[in-house]
Amino acid sequence: MERAAFPSDPSMLAAFHSSLANVANLGANDIYAWYLANLSPVASAPDLKLNLVYPCTEAHIKKYSPQTVRVVTETPEIYAKYVRPYMQRKRENGRLDWVYNITEGRKEQEDIILRASRDLGKDQEGFLLLPDMNWDRKTMASLRILGLVERHDLWSLRDLKQTDVKWLKRVQEKIMDAVERIYGVEKDLLKLYVHYQPTYYHFHIHITSTQHEPSATQAVLKAFSLPNLIAQLESLSSPSASLADTTLTYTMGDVSELWTEVFLPLKEGKTPYQGSAVAATSE
Repeated sequence: MERAAFPSDPSMLAAFHSSLANVANLGANDIYAWYLANLSPVASAPDLKLNLVYPCTEAHIKKYSPQTVRVVTETPEIYAKYVRPYMQRKRENGRLDWVYNITEGRKEQEDIILRASRDLGKDQEGFLLLPDMNWDRKTMASLRILGLVERHDLWSLRDLKQTDVKWLKRVQEKIMDAVERIYGVEKDLLKLYVHYQPTYYHFHIHITSTQHEPSATQAVLKAFSLPNLIAQLESLSSPSASLADTTLTYTMGDVSELWTEVFLPLKEGKTPYQGSAVAATSE
């Protein structure tokens, strides 16, 4: 059984909020808030999960708008010259405040499932787990958990180096142990993956149940399996080598700024927008 699509008529959408009942807040952080609700006041259990972004930006509207998905190939040269500066711009002006609110203990602390404190030693860095905003926190078949690292030098999978392999393996094992212990989901029923391009440029890991019906965010050329990334890192030619040195093929929507500013101009033989000059190195 599946829910039919919500009506998209503006008058129907304008009246939608008045039909909600038993609205319960799950939490809030910066411009994001999450709720459970019913369409009927007599319902015994929530039948809606609501994600509110207020005030939303043009980027949020583009993200959730219908769009054509394009396949692009990003060479190390394109990454260094155009994509890395784009990432830098997207990290500025407080865009990651909501992440730091969590990792630095100001918001959503009651939701944290596990906090692995940062230890001394280059191979041991802290991370934490919390429920994904798209999970109802009850249905194990649709389990979705977010892993946020405390390191600020990792913007995306491009920053991973061969020297990070031991750390990544340790993080992967701790995540799987914690989910199995807390939720009773066996390790071979879990998928761990990383997005490229991610929604925000602070390295994070997605954890879902294998029973969860794949969405567009888990599609081929969008979600990169963490075990496969580790294996790829192990095969690099030297300890100093990173995924910034490889060519990646992935998908993106054609209303995204990365498409309109970088890959569409490249497709048309034009010079992409570069913004201010930014060195192609980590923090």
